[in-house]
Amino acid sequence: MSTETVVEPTGHTVGRETILAARNVTMRFGGLVAVDNVDFTVHSGEIVGLIGPNGAGKTTFFNCLTGLYKPTSGEVRFMGEVLPPKPREVVVAGMARTFQNIRLFPNMTALENVMVGRYCRTSSMAFTSILHGPKFRREEAETRERAAELLEYVGMKGQGGHLARNLPYGDQRRLEVARALATDPKLLLLDEPTAGMNPQETRQAEELIFKIRDSGLAIVVIEHDMRFIFNLCDRVLCLVRGKTLIEGTAAEVQSDPRVIEAYIGSPENEEGGAHA
Repeated sequence: MSTETVVEPTGHTVGRETILAARNVTMRFGGLVAVDNVDFTVHSGEIVGLIGPNGAGKTTFFNCLTGLYKPTSGEVRFMGEVLPPKPREVVVAGMARTFQNIRLFPNMTALENVMVGRYCRTSSMAFTSILHGPKFRREEAETRERAAELLEYVGMKGQGGHLARNLPYGDQRRLEVARALATDPKLLLLDEPTAGMNPQETRQAEELIFKIRDSGLAIVVIEHDMRFIFNLCDRVLCLVRGKTLIEGTAAEVQSDPRVIEAYIGSPENEEGGAHA
């Protein structure tokens, strides 16, 4: 794992570890090039945004970063190692994600949902688990305790016994984050974490993401809410038609006329108004 000199928005230069490094990533589906030779780097302790109009290749690239897709060419390195070929191995390596569409276990309690995320860090073998031996009981107690701590951390204290399907929408989103954190990640990737949220829930989500970053994690966020992204992120990468349009600070990307044109179109191109 390498260390790079990073220029912060304040103008200070600091040395930060490179957590994730994607180089020349290309993803083809038949004749369609969904991601075209994209570079992307995430350093420790920063929040990086990934934006672009519909069809820009954001989700495909996101899936390449998280091991769901193997790039047609190029490579993704996490903590200095080539990304493992299986999503479970990616999680064990220290990368966790949430999804655009909520993927909870609806008939399990909030506590049980978080415990599921924690099991990748337990070591009891199947035979020990079946017999409920001392090691299994100890790890199960530790897992339950950690899950309760994480529910409190994301603002859901006292809701561990509620079925996931009965929780308010905002709490279901927080529960997904808690489950991801239960894997003890070094990098957290959030796919549209404020989708469907009202303004109050969006503010709470922003506060939670800052809290997670301040705990030492690096974070990557895909989001359609541009105000949310530009308030949140240290750096932003904008994709258009699978290619990098611009990467820079939130202020640089927000003010770039090419980004504005990509989202709302130019006067000469009325069809350019793809919704973010």
